[in-house]
Amino acid sequence: MTQLKTPVFWIEQAKKIFFVFFAAITNAIALNNFLIPSNIYAAGINGVSQLISGILDGSLGIIIDTGVLILLFNIPIALLGWFKVGKNFTLYSFLTSVLISFFAIFLPINPLTADPLMNALFGGIISGAGIGFALKFGFSTGGMDIISMVLAKTTGRSIGTLIFSMNLLIVSSAGLLYGWEYALYTLVSIYVMTKMIDTIHTSHQKVTAMIVTNEPDALVKKIHEQLIRGITIIPAKGAYSKTDRSVLMMVITRYEMYDLEQAVREADASAFVNFMETNKVLGEFWSFDRQKESQLKK
Repeated sequence: MTQLKTPVFWIEQAKKIFFVFFAAITNAIALNNFLIPSNIYAAGINGVSQLISGILDGSLGIIIDTGVLILLFNIPIALLGWFKVGKNFTLYSFLTSVLISFFAIFLPINPLTADPLMNALFGGIISGAGIGFALKFGFSTGGMDIISMVLAKTTGRSIGTLIFSMNLLIVSSAGLLYGWEYALYTLVSIYVMTKMIDTIHTSHQKVTAMIVTNEPDALVKKIHEQLIRGITIIPAKGAYSKTDRSVLMMVITRYEMYDLEQAVREADASAFVNFMETNKVLGEFWSFDRQKESQLKK
């Protein structure tokens, strides 16, 4: 029998659809009104698309819109995410990247200011806001976020070096093509974007969740429907009420925060959840594939 979806579920879906459009249009505005007119690059796949579009136009006279390249790059990335990350996350992320491409193609490239520093700052702020809210609601703007999740889940390690290398390539290209002054503006824009994402979402790749609940069994079952993560149950007692409770402790990636929050809301809306920064994990933090193999063996 198909389980009926609760009103909370549909409210959350409506929020996600709203932020899909929000993330798409903010990234397109950042590109067309601030970054592209000033020869300042975005981070990740959007920046690579700008780079290739500029090289094709300047060197070969071939004009391909940045939005078209964003879409072309995100198609194989979405296929990778569909099989390696998860259908729900990838579906919303790919929809967002399609809409970014659409808005980037059809919105006019119209600079609002001629000051490259202002363009760098506001381009980074606006795009960072879109990406930050996307991550906060359980999806991304595609591109490097999906690649990051695939690598994090298959290796269990941070992929900061890969992202740093790609952004270094983008910054260096800006310097070689337009002068090193524009490389510095690109660096400023990427830095501001990163800080904006950290402000809205979280700067840490891994976080520890401590969940105080009266319904540990129901909550564990619901969490395991959403996530494949180990959970430690710690007996506890309320200091004021003297009521016996349980504390569920688990370490998750930043991309899994939304799914965990939804699981807690559905299983025990009165649970108390504390997310803490996790700088380092010793011992085994199993990758997605390894945990799935363990589940299949049971």
